[in-house]
Amino acid sequence: MSSEEKDLTEALAGLRAQVDVQDRSYKGHNYPVCFVGTEATEILAIGRSRSEAIQIGRKLLDLGYFHHVLKEHSFEDQYLFYRFKEDEGKVHGESARRDDGEAISWASRIFGSGSAHTDNMQSRSYIHLPDVASGPAASKEHVVPAPLDEHNARLLDNVRPASWIDPKPDSRYNLVVIGAGTGGLVAAAGSAGVGAKVALIEEWMMGGDCLNVGCVPSKAIIRSAHAVHEVRKAAELGVLGVNPANIKVHFGAVMNRMRQLRAEISHNDSASRFASDLGVDVYQGRATFTGRNSVEVNGKTLHFSAAVIATGATAAVPPIKGLKGTPYLTSDSLWNLTELPRRMAVIGAGSIGLECGQTFTRFGSQVTILARTSVMGKEDMDAAAALISQMKSEGVEFLDHCSIDEVMHCKSTGFMLKYTLKQASGEAKGGVLEVDAVLVAAGKVPNVHNLGLEAAGVNFDRQRGVLVNDKLQTSNRSIFAVGDVCTEYHFTHVADFMARMVIRNALFFGSGKMSSLLIPWVTYTDPEVAHVGLYEADLHQRKTPFQAFKVDFKDVDRAILDGVGGFVKILTAEKKDTILGATIVGPDAGNMISEVTVAMQAGMGLGSLASVIHPYPTQADSIRKCGDLYNKSRLTPLVKTVFNRFLAVRR
Repeated sequence: MSSEEKDLTEALAGLRAQVDVQDRSYKGHNYPVCFVGTEATEILAIGRSRSEAIQIGRKLLDLGYFHHVLKEHSFEDQYLFYRFKEDEGKVHGESARRDDGEAISWASRIFGSGSAHTDNMQSRSYIHLPDVASGPAASKEHVVPAPLDEHNARLLDNVRPASWIDPKPDSRYNLVVIGAGTGGLVAAAGSAGVGAKVALIEEWMMGGDCLNVGCVPSKAIIRSAHAVHEVRKAAELGVLGVNPANIKVHFGAVMNRMRQLRAEISHNDSASRFASDLGVDVYQGRATFTGRNSVEVNGKTLHFSAAVIATGATAAVPPIKGLKGTPYLTSDSLWNLTELPRRMAVIGAGSIGLECGQTFTRFGSQVTILARTSVMGKEDMDAAAALISQMKSEGVEFLDHCSIDEVMHCKSTGFMLKYTLKQASGEAKGGVLEVDAVLVAAGKVPNVHNLGLEAAGVNFDRQRGVLVNDKLQTSNRSIFAVGDVCTEYHFTHVADFMARMVIRNALFFGSGKMSSLLIPWVTYTDPEVAHVGLYEADLHQRKTPFQAFKVDFKDVDRAILDGVGGFVKILTAEKKDTILGATIVGPDAGNMISEVTVAMQAGMGLGSLASVIHPYPTQADSIRKCGDLYNKSRLTPLVKTVFNRFLAVRR
């Protein structure tokens, strides 16, 4: 060992033994396990000049023995914070670091490299959790976003850091949240924001379905599909020179755009943001209740005053002969496609099946949607008819009242589906469908397995999920549930507002009730189908007298000019303007439904909507027109006679 190396070793040992390492704070931000540059300089200066001490400190930093907490400064004789390399493992809210000082990334854990790769990840779409992240083995396989390009690497480093450092548990938490989808994130952030001590546990990827495999990726590709459709119909609007036969979709570019946008958005749901910015103790691992007020994660026991179960739901896979073991797609794995299937079968005609079916048709796939009953059977009949007609005109094929008897797969020829159709006459008709890809979109089942719910005294059902009362409490009054795990309303905005309610009920003895929520929803096809309140079928079943006021877009100037179809239908109580429900079909129905929702929430009647000035020309003016129809309905023959006589006198 050279004399210089010996001096550095002795200086490091002296510094490590004498410097004060502790959590420090500056301008409201906490920096764990740090020492201060001025104190370190004083220790290194023993037997040396101060300038020599600074040079020794800089050499130790350059050799990687410690670093500035933000990596913005070399070693200085100033009030700056530094951290020893061996103390990195004690830091909460950061990823562990490699020997070279760089944070361990997702790509480096899988490929042994710090850079993102564009290798074919399709064959590695299913990777067991222990292979890619620290923590105990999960009970199931997780679909890893693929290909592992720069966008997916960025996504994963945000929502599933490759080597997250769990914090030291607090003695007791005000709230422990299990699941970091929309409901869990809102519950955690909102509770921490009002001063609660919060722990958030996520087994897989923060952001849940909405960010990773739901709303965000689906709306990204729906936008691309809409652009394709607009170009194809350009000639109808007088835009000449566009030959629909020459339009080509670069499916790889579409999916790359989706991955890029998803990665950009993912910071909002990132582990680092919730830990560092919001002050939430974030744990990566499987949560298991060990008692009525305790939960275990990664060998650590967390005690709580209240807890929220927000574990969501998983794509349901029907028990079809031959399906298990084949490379079918679900709403989890669909987003890993890099090549467009030439032919696709969609099993299920719910919102996911319809949105994806229309989107892939517009990209160029030959899509067949197989529905167990009627398509959109629970939706307004007029809305269902309008959407089905549009999708058929674009080339989507429907097989309704269809049972799938068997699925066979051959790597070279694709899938063969044997099915049976139930005819209107009651007779059955068999058939065979050959496709290159199968998307299973048959609904979801709640994630209630292996959570230790029995130990916590929480009642649950395998199909209905965690059972809650109107205040979202479980059978254990200290534990609540939100989102897909406990409700049939599988919508991001519903999970959001359920979480807001739980914050009040769990932390502040609130009395918010699920039954008080007025829930609108949208199917993001083209046209969009939006609804709030009750359907006509609901009112008939309840034997509630009502009136229906409908304005067709063929009578709305803006819709005529835009060349789009659709309608607004609003239901009111009989002889009253109290709005009971509404359905809107059109290209902007999802935005338009909010006006009706606000009116219902505020107790504003349909007659009053007629007096609200709407800009002309807009499609939303059709809502006002419904109000006009209601006001005209009040003009009974008797009232009209009275008005005629009164006005005759005034002439």
